Amino acid sequence: MASGLIRRVREAIPRAHLKAEGTKDVHGEDMWLDNDDVRPLKLADRTWNLWTYLTFWFSATATVSNWYAASSAQALGLSMWESLGCSVGGQALIAIVIVFNGRAGAKYHVGFPILNRAAFGIFGAWWPTFNRAVMAIVWNGVNAVQGGQCVYVMLHALTPRIANITNVMGDGSALDSGGMIGFGVFWVCTCFFLIIPIPKMRGLVYAKLVVFIISAIAMLAWTLTKAGGIGEVARQPGTATGSARTWLLIRFFLLGAANCATFASNAADFQRYATKPNDVIVGNILGFPLANLIVSLVGNLVGSSSQVVFGKLIWNPLTYLDMLQSTDYTAGNRAGCFFIAACFTYSAIFSSIFENSLPAGNDIAALFPKYLSVRKGFFICAVISFAINPWYLLGSASIFISFLASYQIFLSSITGVLLCHYYIITRGYLEIDDLYTSHKDGVYHYFHGWNWRAYAAYILGIAPNFYGFLNNMGVSAPGGVTKAYYFAYEIGIFVSFGSYWLFNWMSPPALTFPLSEWREPKDYVRPEERGMIIEGREDVESVNLEVQEKGLGSGEKGQPMPASVNF
Repeated sequence: MASGLIRRVREAIPRAHLKAEGTKDVHGEDMWLDNDDVRPLKLADRTWNLWTYLTFWFSATATVSNWYAASSAQALGLSMWESLGCSVGGQALIAIVIVFNGRAGAKYHVGFPILNRAAFGIFGAWWPTFNRAVMAIVWNGVNAVQGGQCVYVMLHALTPRIANITNVMGDGSALDSGGMIGFGVFWVCTCFFLIIPIPKMRGLVYAKLVVFIISAIAMLAWTLTKAGGIGEVARQPGTATGSARTWLLIRFFLLGAANCATFASNAADFQRYATKPNDVIVGNILGFPLANLIVSLVGNLVGSSSQVVFGKLIWNPLTYLDMLQSTDYTAGNRAGCFFIAACFTYSAIFSSIFENSLPAGNDIAALFPKYLSVRKGFFICAVISFAINPWYLLGSASIFISFLASYQIFLSSITGVLLCHYYIITRGYLEIDDLYTSHKDGVYHYFHGWNWRAYAAYILGIAPNFYGFLNNMGVSAPGGVTKAYYFAYEIGIFVSFGSYWLFNWMSPPALTFPLSEWREPKDYVRPEERGMIIEGREDVESVNLEVQEKGLGSGEKGQPMPASVNF
């Protein structure tokens, strides 16, 4: 059995080579635009179905921080149930944005960086892609710190000595020496799972749902039993009244959406794996808010019980677990803590992969496609996220944490441009071949590869929120600015969307269609795969035959397929 596992791991590791697959015939400036990974996915790699997307969100959202996501609203005066209601309401709103912004990924099976090329230009896409890659790498480091804390609880359950190791990390670190050991173990385990191709992770997505259910039931039952009930926190009403309560409800409803801005911006990165494009609709609209609601509900009930058990509120379940075993270091308590922390660790690994490694890998591969594949991007993300010492960033830089929390204003402007370009300007159509060429006659070449319309709209989308952004970073501002910033994500989307539409109306690009037409294909298939039959994809042959009979591909340059064709 062990030898079979080792053989599988060896087979999964690709042979070392400098250039990425599919770049043999790519030359000149096109070397910065093309490889096999960033092109539309092959049929065999489109493995995620409706149930995968329904359960995927438990893999992405079942994090330790989401266990106590509604606690900040309670600290300011809302009840636990009001806080949860605001959170899930905002997440239901952002789920709609996720579906709409990821639709191009589900239809054409390309990722966020390639969609940027369509709107920002083949070279102009580098900035939003690089921008998002840096943030994904930073967040990967931040999440790894949390994963290290999960592993630390496991190690503490095995031996009390780890809690007594001399701390050499200093006061500015979020991790002590024992936590750093946990971080190292977590980092290595995550790298091990990065070997597995994303299309083959479907079974692990399902497994994480099972792991979450087991850990949630176990910790909920254990803590509520020790507390003799759910505790007063879950029963007590909110303390805020009048207009203060109204503004809190508005604020945290909108924050429920804004805090998930990353998922909305890079929705195409995971929707491109869809077996059928419409599988993502129900999976996202229902799965995303439901997963967040269940995770937050369980976490808040567990946190509420700590008031009874320890006489104070402990929102972080890892801190709660470690206190449970530290105050009564029996074999039973240690076994329970080890088991639950192991489940948290497994969940943290795949949250890190899907939230950070996946988008970072797509971005890095698109930035340097001649030499880097998506898988190489995964490992570059892992190495850099270790090198930036995230334990010090979290431990000593409050402005840094505020910056991460406020990054929504930049993502919302990008999202608004992408939505307008796909739905309004090109009416669901992408000229696939032109997304991978630097030729001046390409429809996405714009002005030397840059689309000024997209950048102007991007800046205008940021401008109304920038004062509020500075205020959130510590700069003094009037109360009206603070309240206006609650709407920052929505303002960014609508302003960038509207201004991009206006600029395209004033100066139409090479590829645009009237609103009376809709040019989206049924499901894009690579030219070399048309006519193939893929196991489990009975719909593919008929779709491909229809394409061949009509003689259609991505169309001649500047001559898209007729609107009446739906392939």
